Amino acid sequence: MPAVVMLDLKLPKLSGFDVLKLMRADPRTKAVPVVVLLTSSSEDEDMVRSYELGANSYVRKPVEFAAFAHAVGQLGIYWVLLNQRAPG
Repeated sequence: MPAVVMLDLKLPKLSGFDVLKLMRADPRTKAVPVVVLLTSSSEDEDMVRSYELGANSYVRKPVEFAAFAHAVGQLGIYWVLLNQRAPG
Protein backbone atom coordinates (compact mmCIF):
# COMPACT_ATOMS: atom_id res chain seq x y z
CA MET A 1 0.00 0.00 0.00
CA PRO A 2 1.40 3.44 -0.84
CA ALA A 3 2.24 5.84 1.99
CA VAL A 4 0.76 8.71 -0.04
CA VAL A 5 -0.76 9.23 -3.50
CA MET A 6 -0.01 12.36 -5.50
CA LEU A 7 -2.92 12.67 -7.90
CA ASP A 8 -3.23 14.92 -10.93
CA LEU A 9 -6.82 15.82 -11.83
CA LYS A 10 -6.03 15.92 -15.56
CA LEU A 11 -5.62 12.24 -16.41
CA PRO A 12 -6.09 10.77 -19.91
CA LYS A 13 -8.85 8.18 -19.29
CA LEU A 14 -10.39 8.67 -15.84
CA SER A 15 -10.42 12.07 -14.22
CA GLY A 16 -8.53 12.53 -10.98
CA PHE A 17 -11.92 13.10 -9.35
CA ASP A 18 -13.01 9.62 -10.49
CA VAL A 19 -9.81 8.07 -9.14
CA LEU A 20 -10.32 9.84 -5.82
CA LYS A 21 -13.93 8.60 -5.60
CA LEU A 22 -12.79 5.03 -6.30
CA MET A 23 -10.02 5.24 -3.71
CA ARG A 24 -12.34 6.55 -1.01
CA ALA A 25 -14.96 3.88 -1.79
CA ASP A 26 -12.45 1.03 -1.42
CA PRO A 27 -11.72 -0.01 2.18
CA ARG A 28 -8.12 -0.86 1.21
CA THR A 29 -7.32 2.69 0.03
CA LYS A 30 -9.85 4.73 1.98
CA ALA A 31 -7.29 6.00 4.52
CA VAL A 32 -4.32 6.47 2.14
CA PRO A 33 -3.44 10.19 2.07
CA VAL A 34 -4.13 11.81 -1.30
CA VAL A 35 -2.45 15.04 -2.39
CA VAL A 36 -4.14 16.56 -5.44
CA LEU A 37 -1.62 18.20 -7.76
CA LEU A 38 -2.83 20.53 -10.45
CA THR A 39 -1.18 22.95 -12.83
CA SER A 40 -3.71 24.00 -15.38
CA SER A 41 -6.61 24.89 -13.12
CA SER A 42 -6.86 27.73 -10.70
CA GLU A 43 -10.53 27.12 -10.21
CA ASP A 44 -11.59 27.24 -6.58
CA GLU A 45 -14.34 24.77 -7.40
CA ASP A 46 -11.74 22.10 -8.30
CA MET A 47 -10.13 22.60 -4.90
CA VAL A 48 -13.47 22.48 -3.09
CA ARG A 49 -14.54 19.36 -5.00
CA SER A 50 -11.21 17.65 -4.25
CA TYR A 51 -11.67 18.21 -0.52
CA GLU A 52 -15.33 17.15 -0.67
CA LEU A 53 -14.25 13.86 -2.29
CA GLY A 54 -11.72 13.19 0.46
CA ALA A 55 -8.42 14.73 -0.65
CA ASN A 56 -6.03 15.45 2.19
CA SER A 57 -4.22 18.30 0.48
CA TYR A 58 -4.37 20.38 -2.70
CA VAL A 59 -1.21 21.79 -4.27
CA ARG A 60 -0.74 23.81 -7.42
CA LYS A 61 2.15 22.26 -9.35
CA PRO A 62 4.97 24.60 -10.32
CA VAL A 63 5.36 24.62 -14.11
CA GLU A 64 9.18 24.71 -14.10
CA PHE A 65 10.61 21.20 -13.66
CA ALA A 66 13.21 21.96 -10.97
CA ALA A 67 10.58 23.73 -8.86
CA PHE A 68 8.18 20.83 -9.42
CA ALA A 69 10.80 18.26 -8.36
CA HIS A 70 11.56 20.30 -5.23
CA ALA A 71 7.86 20.62 -4.36
CA VAL A 72 7.27 16.87 -4.78
CA GLY A 73 10.29 16.16 -2.59
CA GLN A 74 8.97 18.45 0.13
CA LEU A 75 5.53 16.86 -0.08
CA GLY A 76 7.06 13.41 0.19
CA ILE A 77 9.06 14.38 3.27
CA TYR A 78 5.95 15.73 4.97
CA TRP A 79 3.56 12.89 4.15
CA VAL A 80 6.02 10.00 4.61
CA LEU A 81 8.22 11.23 7.46
CA LEU A 82 6.35 13.90 9.41
CA ASN A 83 2.65 13.18 9.08
CA GLN A 84 1.17 10.95 11.78
CA ARG A 85 -1.21 8.41 10.24
CA ALA A 86 -4.25 7.08 12.02
CA PRO A 87 -3.58 3.78 13.82
CA GLY A 88 -4.66 0.65 12.00
